[in-house]
Amino acid sequence: MTQWMPHVTVATVVEQNGKFLMVEESTKGLSHLVFNQPAGHVERAESLIEAAQRETMEETGYQVSISALLGIYSYTPPMFPDRTYYRFCFLGEVVEHFPQAQLDDGIVAAVWMSLDELQASARARSPLVTKAIQDALSGQRYPLSLIYEHQNVPFNLIQDA
Repeated sequence: MTQWMPHVTVATVVEQNGKFLMVEESTKGLSHLVFNQPAGHVERAESLIEAAQRETMEETGYQVSISALLGIYSYTPPMFPDRTYYRFCFLGEVVEHFPQAQLDDGIVAAVWMSLDELQASARARSPLVTKAIQDALSGQRYPLSLIYEHQNVPFNLIQDA
C-alpha cells in the first residue's frame, strides 16, 4: 500500500483585458498538453507569496505582484489517489514581462486565454484551474493578512536563551 502524501502548492491567477495568464504544459501521466495557471510546489524556507511569484516568473516570464488570496483548494487526482494537493491560489498583477526568459522544463508556452477558450479546449490540467478563474470572475478575494507565516528562530538562538 502506498503512503498518502500531501503536497503544498501555489497558483497565480492573472487577468488582463478579459484574458488569463496560463501555461501550456506537458505533465506526467497525460499524453496530451494541458493548460494550467502558473503553479508549483512551495520550496523550503519560502513563503506562499514568494512561491507564487517565483513560479509565475519561472513558468511564464512575467513578474507579478500578489494582491489577494483567491482561495485554498484541495484536489486528489483520480490517477494518483495517494496524493492530495493543497493549492493556495493568489490573484496577481503584471509588473513586468521578460519575453526572453527561459521557461521551466515541461512548459511549452505562456498564453493568454479567456474562460470560454479554456473550457472549449477541454484541456484544463485539473478542475481547480477552471474553478479558480470562475472564482476570480465572481469577485472572490481575501486579504493577504488572512495568511500568517511564522518566521522560525534559528535553533542556536533558542538554546542560548
